[in-house]
Amino acid sequence: MQRSADEIQQLKSATTSLRDELESLRFEKDAAVQQAVQRSVDEIQQLKNTSSTLRRKFESQRFDYEAMLQQQKKDHVNENRHLQETIETLRSKLEKLDA
Repeated sequence: MQRSADEIQQLKSATTSLRDELESLRFEKDAAVQQAVQRSVDEIQQLKNTSSTLRRKFESQRFDYEAMLQQQKKDHVNENRHLQETIETLRSKLEKLDA
C-alpha cells in the first residue's frame, strides 16, 4: 500500500514538473512570437520610412528635371528668335547692298 502511495506521489510530482515545464515552454514560445512580431513591425516601419524618403527625393528630382527642361526650351526659343532677328538684319543689309 505504501508503495502505491509513493508511486502515486511520484507520478503527481512528475505531472506537476511536466506541467511547469510545458508552461515555461509556452511562455518562451509566446515571448519569441511577440519578439518576431515586433521585429516585423519595426522592419515594416523602417521600409515605409525609406519608401517615403525615396518618394520625396524622386519627386524633388523630377521637379528639378522638369524645371531644367522648361528652361532649356525657353533658352532655345530665345536663341531661335535671336537667330531669326540676325537673319532678317543680314538679309536687309544684303538687299540694301544689292539695290
